[in-house]
Amino acid sequence: MSKHPVTNLTPANIVAFLEDIFERRGGEEYLGEPVTMAEHMLQGATLAERSGQDEIIIVAALLHDIGHFTSEFGTFSMEDTEDRHHEDAGADVLQAFFPTLVTDCVRFHVAAKRYLCATRSEYFARLSAASVHSLNLQGGPMSAQEVSAFETNPNLREIIAVRYLDDAGKHADMETPAFAHFAPMVQRVVDQHCGPTR
Repeated sequence: MSKHPVTNLTPANIVAFLEDIFERRGGEEYLGEPVTMAEHMLQGATLAERSGQDEIIIVAALLHDIGHFTSEFGTFSMEDTEDRHHEDAGADVLQAFFPTLVTDCVRFHVAAKRYLCATRSEYFARLSAASVHSLNLQGGPMSAQEVSAFETNPNLREIIAVRYLDDAGKHADMETPAFAHFAPMVQRVVDQHCGPTR
């Protein structure tokens, strides 16, 4: 059973549903990191906005870890011995309202970590202890066959961009705007995909 009801969601209320998750659950510890869950996702979105990324990338960075709150398996712990598949849980909630580019960035941000560990020798050294722990639960670096398959994704570049924003959003003292700052662009992305809600 999911921790949050995800029925009765519409293009008109999905953004409020997401904002409510940030407000109610965002203060929870992002285990193993010096930031809360909300701070982590807001930092990724803020870094994307500051670097002039397209709105769709900002939104993907903002929502990439939403599955930590919607996964039926609960949130990540450094004591975990099995993966909780938060990436699939998040993408499943978003897929009816967001374009494939956003849901791919959410669904494959874990795979992107495995991909980068396999293809960029310097990448593994950048990972936090929590990311290394979760990497081990998630299958470790990709095999050559997995790398080849992953590289066929048409949104590979954007998925990798969001992965780097994920890794960057872990600063204990970084100031960011609240979810409300990003809510209008989240709604624009929904409206572009589903049609205007007003």
